[in-house]
Amino acid sequence: MSRPYRIACVVAARPNLMKMAPLLRAFAAPETQVETVLIHTGQHYDADMDGQFFGALELAAPDFRLEVGSASHAVQTAEVMRRFEPVLAQTAPHAVLVVGDVNSTLACALTAAKRNIPVLHVEAGLRSFDRAMPEEINRVLTDHLSDLLFTSEASATSNLLREGLPAQRIHFVGNVMIDTLLRQLPAAPSAAEVLRHAHLAGFVPDGGPYALLTLHRPSNVDDPRRLRALMATMVKLSDDLPVLFPLHPRTRAMLHQHELAGMLDVPRLACLPPLSYLNMLGLMKHACVVLTDSGGVQEETTVLRVPCLTLRDNTERPVTVTEGSNAIAGRDPSVILALCRDILRFGGKSGRIPPYWDGQAAGRVAAATTNWLQSRRERRP
Repeated sequence: MSRPYRIACVVAARPNLMKMAPLLRAFAAPETQVETVLIHTGQHYDADMDGQFFGALELAAPDFRLEVGSASHAVQTAEVMRRFEPVLAQTAPHAVLVVGDVNSTLACALTAAKRNIPVLHVEAGLRSFDRAMPEEINRVLTDHLSDLLFTSEASATSNLLREGLPAQRIHFVGNVMIDTLLRQLPAAPSAAEVLRHAHLAGFVPDGGPYALLTLHRPSNVDDPRRLRALMATMVKLSDDLPVLFPLHPRTRAMLHQHELAGMLDVPRLACLPPLSYLNMLGLMKHACVVLTDSGGVQEETTVLRVPCLTLRDNTERPVTVTEGSNAIAGRDPSVILALCRDILRFGGKSGRIPPYWDGQAAGRVAAATTNWLQSRRERRP
C-alpha cells in the first residue's frame, strides 16, 4: 500500500548527504505516511568526496541523478532548474525538501515554487550578513520561497522573524547533521588508524597533539595571495605541532594553478586525499585544534568539544561561537598563530552542546512535516 504523501528530497554536495541521511530514515517510519524520492543534482560530484558517502551513511542510490556538474553560479543554477523541472512533472510530489545553502538548494526551491509545489527548507535562517558570500544569497532567497522553515539554532529563528516570515512557518528542530555525527561516531577510527592507512604511521607522535586543517571556500582558495598567506601560516604552525590537511579537490586544483603546492613540502605538514566521513570524524575528534572555513566542521567540532578556529571574518552559525568550541580567527597570520599557541598552552575552550543538537532533529522534522501535510489535506474543500 503506497503512502499518501510524496516528498522530493534534493542533495547536491557532500554536506547535503550528511543532512539528508537522517531525514530519509525519519520519513521512512510508518507513522509519517511519507514516501521520499531522492534527487542528486550532481552540482558537486567527485567520487572521493561524494560516491563513497552513500554507503557510509546508509543511503540508497538516488532515484534521479541530474549530473549538472561545475559551472558559473548563473549557469549552474539555470541548469539545475532546467533538469529538475521534468523530474517534478514525472514524480508529482506534495512538497520539495531542500537542505543547506548551495546553488542547487535555491534552484530547486525556485523551480518548485514556480510550479506551486510547497518548499521545505532544512537549516533555514542561518545568516553571515555577508552578501559577498554566494551562499548567503541562496539562504535568504530559499527561506523566502519556503513554506516550512526548520531551524538549527535560536538565532536562525530570530533572523527569520526579523525578516518578516510568519512564525507559524518556523520550527526550531535542532541540527540534522548532528544526528548523523552521533550515529556514526562510535564507528570512527583512531587518528593512528587513519594515518596508518594513509601511509603516515608515526607522523604524529603516539598520543601527541596535532592540528587538522580544511579549506575549500572560493574566498580563501581562489585568491592566490590569500591562499599563499594561509599556506605560509600553516607552514609556520607546523613548527609547533604536526598539521594534517585533507585536500578538497578545488583546493588541490588552486594550489597547482597558483603554483603553491611546493611550499607545503615540509616535514610536519601532511597533505591527504579527501577522506571518508568516518576517517574525517576520527581525525577531528582527536585533534588538538581544527582550523577550517567550513560551516559543517564548526558544528561538528562543537559537538565533539574540540577547539575550532574559523578562517573567515564571520560565521552563519553563531551558536558555535557563543555556546560551542569555535572562535573566529579571520585570516591574519599573527592572530591565527597566536590563537593556536594559546590552545596548545591552555587547552582551548570546549564549550557546550547547543539545545536540540541531540541526534533527534530529523524526527522532529518528519513529525512537523507530516502534521503540516495532513492539515493541508484537511483544509482542502
